[in-house]
Amino acid sequence: MAEAGSETPDAAPVLDVWFEFASTYSYPAMVRIGPLAAAAGVALRFRPFLLGPIFKAQGWDTSPFNLYPAKGRYMWRDLARVCADLGLPLTRPPVFPAHTMLAARVALVGLGAAAAEGTGAGWGEAFCVAVYRAAFGDGRDVADAAVLADILASLGVDPGPVLTAAGSAAIKAKLRQETEEAARRDIFGSPSFVTAGGELFWGNDRLEQALAWAKRAA
Repeated sequence: MAEAGSETPDAAPVLDVWFEFASTYSYPAMVRIGPLAAAAGVALRFRPFLLGPIFKAQGWDTSPFNLYPAKGRYMWRDLARVCADLGLPLTRPPVFPAHTMLAARVALVGLGAAAAEGTGAGWGEAFCVAVYRAAFGDGRDVADAAVLADILASLGVDPGPVLTAAGSAAIKAKLRQETEEAARRDIFGSPSFVTAGGELFWGNDRLEQALAWAKRAA
């Protein structure tokens, strides 16, 4: 997968896609982004990270949608409208926000961050979308390793070696580094999209604008 900022004049512009698996609005964004990016001629770099440490730095111990009940009620109703417009099922997960550290580590394995372990096959992006569908479409607990194993198996991936790789020191360090990098880039929510020139866009409703800007900046 291309590195951000590594484009040549003949290469597709690259858009970094920063996401946290517990994020509600990332569900429709991640389902939509692949076809939209392909149509726009924009290459994607998926970058899972954890919002928990970023929230903690702001003095929050949970999602702002839990801290501010009115905001939370609005979000769930708004998400229902968004999903209805897209024809996507919506089921609240059993725990919100979900504990997504393991899912993020598995995603990093699939996205090629653990090439040395030999498990970085081309299933990473499909896994990321499938986790969102499982969490918010089916209401499954994606903190459960068995649920993640089911998702991997559905993609034709042997879960055992992947889950082992996800527990490696290299992958744990990589997720910490990505989360720290997100904080350095002033990313405060998910989904966030960053162009090669450093332009930041936040939210499902900014996806099309982010893709257009990525092309404009190339």
